[in-house]
Amino acid sequence: MSDARSGFRAIPSVDVVAQIIERLAPDVPAQVAVRAAREEIEVVRGAVRQGQQVVAPDAIAEAGAVRARLVLADAPSPVINATGVIIHTNLGRAPLSERALDAVQAAAGGYSDLEFDLATGQRGSRSNHIADVVREVTGAEAALVLNNNAAAVFLALEAHARGREVLVARGESIEIGGGFRIPDILQASGVRLRDVGTTNRTRVGDYARAVTDDTAAIMRVHPSNFAQVGFTESPDARELASLARECGLLLINDLGSGALLDTTVYGLAQEPLIGEALEAGADLVTFSGDKLLGGPQAGVIVGSSQVIEPIARRPLARALRPDKMTIAGLRATLGHYLRGEAVDEVPVWQMIAAGGDDLRARAERVTNGRNGLRVVDSSAAVGGGSLPGQVLPSVAIEVTNSKSGADDVARRLRDSARPVIGRIHRRRLRLDMRTVLPRDERALREVLQAL
Repeated sequence: MSDARSGFRAIPSVDVVAQIIERLAPDVPAQVAVRAAREEIEVVRGAVRQGQQVVAPDAIAEAGAVRARLVLADAPSPVINATGVIIHTNLGRAPLSERALDAVQAAAGGYSDLEFDLATGQRGSRSNHIADVVREVTGAEAALVLNNNAAAVFLALEAHARGREVLVARGESIEIGGGFRIPDILQASGVRLRDVGTTNRTRVGDYARAVTDDTAAIMRVHPSNFAQVGFTESPDARELASLARECGLLLINDLGSGALLDTTVYGLAQEPLIGEALEAGADLVTFSGDKLLGGPQAGVIVGSSQVIEPIARRPLARALRPDKMTIAGLRATLGHYLRGEAVDEVPVWQMIAAGGDDLRARAERVTNGRNGLRVVDSSAAVGGGSLPGQVLPSVAIEVTNSKSGADDVARRLRDSARPVIGRIHRRRLRLDMRTVLPRDERALREVLQAL
């Protein structure tokens, strides 16, 4: 006990540590230095409680200066995605096209007609800037854009099924990344979930037998990155739509990712198309903006005016609405689809469509014959909960002659001025070129030269 007391007495004061931090990092404001000093001293106190010795004030201040600079640094930090996962949730999902970036910058950097009608000089609606292009690109009668797909699902249920039951196939009552659980969303929206069928097999008859006077809707849920194989069965969307109409129910189809282009063209399985989901009879279709669509984070609801308008009138629609930057970026992204240029301009689709010869040529440019790097065949994935288990043939750069292990190489690349995130394959670090943006090739080459 006496050793601990003497240890605590040896801890320097906040003022002393803060003054050293300001000397080490003159660009750090005083209040930031004081907070960093406090937090580092608390770390030292914890170490003393564990029986460790108190380090010198200069050492505490050095750690505090690092902490203070992190507070002042721009974040999130740009990274080079060399994982081979195109829509990487942890790395920010879909990168925007150049046109979308310009649109976001223009919206963010000045004033705009976000809620102003230039023709009449009166107040306008922000939804007018995005609903028309969503309708055009999906073929829907009406559309509503919110700030993410969880919000879209939540508000659709809250508006049309609050206090009532919604039927969901047992195998679609899933959890995806970040602890997002479909049952939790239903509960939060005031809806009672009724499981239908079994985990692996659900038929239309299972839904029909589950319908009661308290049933408001049937909901289909995209399984995200969860896939069932083998002895499985699920009803056709048109069969469910027919049953919903017969019973006076809504059919809600949460596509999750939501595609506007056919993934089978690129050797992948069929990802549900938004237009086909509507044509099959869904009353409401929800999907994300920052997955296969290739735009900013958003949740989009499409369907008939009769079902969209009550959702738009809900008080929470205002709380969950998108900001001007999201609207600008999403509109610009959708414009690529309308002009038939999405594969050439939207980065997600550029990556999906990239050919092996092109990827190999890019890898050769980056390595430039340097020893310790070799170009190898690899495999990439779409990611973002789309097409689980599906792979795209790819090309990667493999670090072969590092004196340290793959984990150390990965750490050094993460610690570089422009962090590079790769993946370890059979004890060697691989950098997959399918997910490296062309504009990042030079930076990647410089990072590898410094290894």
